[in-house]
Amino acid sequence: MQYRTLGRTGLKVSELCLGTMTFGQQNTEAEGHAQLDMALEHGVNFIDTAELYSIPPRAETQGSTERIVGSWLKARGNRDKVILASKVVGRSQNDWFRPDGEKPRLTPAQIRYAIDESLKRLNTDYLDLYQLHWPDRVVNIFGEGGTTFRTLSDADEVPIAETLGALGALVKEGKVRHVGLSNETAWGVSEFLRVSREEKQPRIASIQNAYNLLNRTYEIGLAEMGLREDVGLLAYSPLAQGYLTGKYLDGARPPGARTTLFNRGQRYEKPGVDDAIRAYQALAKESGLDFAQMAIAFVTSRPFVTSNIIGATTMEQLETALTSIQVEITPELEEKINAIHQLNANPAP
Repeated sequence: MQYRTLGRTGLKVSELCLGTMTFGQQNTEAEGHAQLDMALEHGVNFIDTAELYSIPPRAETQGSTERIVGSWLKARGNRDKVILASKVVGRSQNDWFRPDGEKPRLTPAQIRYAIDESLKRLNTDYLDLYQLHWPDRVVNIFGEGGTTFRTLSDADEVPIAETLGALGALVKEGKVRHVGLSNETAWGVSEFLRVSREEKQPRIASIQNAYNLLNRTYEIGLAEMGLREDVGLLAYSPLAQGYLTGKYLDGARPPGARTTLFNRGQRYEKPGVDDAIRAYQALAKESGLDFAQMAIAFVTSRPFVTSNIIGATTMEQLETALTSIQVEITPELEEKINAIHQLNANPAP
């Protein structure tokens, strides 16, 4: 396992990060603990969760993932062995995150409530990285398409300076060591950097966005900004919610698979997706590689990726993901991957 510096924080995080959003619905507490144990045994020191989880979002399971991670930390007594990241939800119409049905916004009061609840569930008094799960602004995220903004006269946004100031207060109090973004745009990253510089607030260390063979839109603008500004990508969905295993080709619905259970894979069911998957699958076979491992290894190999967030529902799946670090993306293989990308560019943005 290789370790990479998280932004300008000085923290060294493993090139693979264990994502935990299945804990609490698809995975039991015991299964979550087993996954966490296996990840650490393979050299993973970076764990990512969120107040939102488990997925799909439900009032009755909200916070369950943090509770499972927290019970593992308490049982193992190894808080000092891991770099722990969580997230606060952005603007939402869901009314179960905050007291009295208040709709989530990235206000100082709500951020303070969210961090205190997360710390309780996680059985810790600090987070190494606290991320905004998505912006308070109206932006095009999660692949739904449509407009990416509203006119300023229509905007109803919590100012970035106000949100960052609230995060800064948590850093001063020691509840949070570093801060990051998720599902952000190039403008958003640049604005957070500007505000942190001008108002002497914490500097953004990372951005957690989707990145995989079916969605390389991060390379358009954000990758250069991340490299030049030392804002590392924590890439999520390296397997495109499992579609880059080929198991959902032609509308297949394997028993127990996430899309079978929850029907939430529309981002990866757009025109051209199956054609791209077949092309990458054929390349993996031609190269003598496991398809899933090739897809994961490609993400890990990118110079702008600080850590690649893997997830699994079975120990076999997790073992496959963890051992993907043994796969080398050679210049020849990268050239062939890019050739497919040119013909099937970003069918699932």
